[in-house]
Amino acid sequence: MAAFLGWCSAIAGQPTWVEVGESVFGAKPDRLGPIGGGNGYTNLVTAGDYTVQDLDSLLDALSQARAGQVIFIPGETEIDLTARIHIEQIVLRIPEGVTLAGNRGHNGSQGALLTSDALNTPAIIRTAGPNVRITGLRIQGPCPKRYLDHHKRAFGPGGGRHEYYYKFPTSNGIVAEHPRLEVDNCVVSAFAHGGVFLTAGDGHHIHHNFIHHCQYNGLGYGVSHRSASSLIEYNLFDWNRHSIAGTGQPGCGYVARHNVELGVSLSHCFDMHGGRDRKDGTDIAGTSIEIYNNTFRAPTTPVKIRGVPEEKCDVHHNWFPRHDGPGSAVIGLSGKTRAFNNAYGSEPKTAR
Repeated sequence: MAAFLGWCSAIAGQPTWVEVGESVFGAKPDRLGPIGGGNGYTNLVTAGDYTVQDLDSLLDALSQARAGQVIFIPGETEIDLTARIHIEQIVLRIPEGVTLAGNRGHNGSQGALLTSDALNTPAIIRTAGPNVRITGLRIQGPCPKRYLDHHKRAFGPGGGRHEYYYKFPTSNGIVAEHPRLEVDNCVVSAFAHGGVFLTAGDGHHIHHNFIHHCQYNGLGYGVSHRSASSLIEYNLFDWNRHSIAGTGQPGCGYVARHNVELGVSLSHCFDMHGGRDRKDGTDIAGTSIEIYNNTFRAPTTPVKIRGVPEEKCDVHHNWFPRHDGPGSAVIGLSGKTRAFNNAYGSEPKTAR
């Protein structure tokens, strides 16, 4: 049966999903609005308990806000943290249950911008407790480049010089050390390590964001997990090294659904490390991973699982327009990593 292309959800003139028979393959928007958020996103915040437009007032609000309250940064406000991060190692710590919000998508707003040009930016934002929400903001780091020559000098022939490699500083956008972080309707870009770095906790929800240009070679993650687990959905990814990655430690895992890889990726798109990467004597690659209803337009390998999950890795109902079968779309197939019921090719006639 011929496929029906989901042009109603096209991005840059490209469909994000197909129908084959009665099944949907790839990423289809939900009731909250477009994949990637922005104009048309419905779960907007347009006011708060605190309204701030500069760094000092933002820091003051963060020191006072309590659970259930909203700190709002209006319009196209720009807050540059570069000097304070470089000199004072400042970080925006969001208290338990507090929302930090801009109004991206409201009346065409791009959303307020939080930025740092300091190459050594350990984090622009850190959670200081559970149930934090970050919404409607642009969070921009200092490192959109790949630095391929630096990586080659460190790890090329005769290389293996980790100490030399890490002399170049790294950066993170949002770091979560507590459970149930929500990041939605944001644009996160240009971080050498991770745009969103989930170090611990479960119940994290990363959705309706545009995450791009996190591609420093050797690191470069859109969303990265240490020992955390999350739901990652309705995001646009582009120009990352790995858009989703994990250390593969026990307890590390994610559900990734209805995301779109727009077309450029330095390496494979969705990743989970194994024990050989950690050198811990195991072959464990996380606990549970589900990858379904995503669209991968990048020609690089979409999914790579670098060991054996403790429970499962199921890859299904995705659309791989640039790949012709599971052998090229998923690396690491095993008894616990399965690829089934996916669609392959730009105009798939059948799903395999």
